[in-house]
Amino acid sequence: MKHFVHKRQKTIWDRFEFIYTPKHGSWLNMAEIELNVLMGQCLNRRIDTMDKIQQEVDAWQKDRNNKNATIKWRFTTDDARIKLRKLYPTFET
Repeated sequence: MKHFVHKRQKTIWDRFEFIYTPKHGSWLNMAEIELNVLMGQCLNRRIDTMDKIQQEVDAWQKDRNNKNATIKWRFTTDDARIKLRKLYPTFET
């Protein structure tokens, strides 16, 4: 019976693919990219008041959302597996 339980657990476990992302990657990179775009497209000039900054940022955000702007990653999963192989755990079966 014990052998069956372990085999069943392994079968279930093998159905999952765990993807580990480093703390310095993922959504944090996307947020940083968006802030850089905001700085370059909207806040790259002198703006006198906080109210005007808020208006400009709101208009920029509305335009960006209407365009369905996305981030195009150039760093593929395969590239990550090669370059960051020390960060990815390996499992022996």
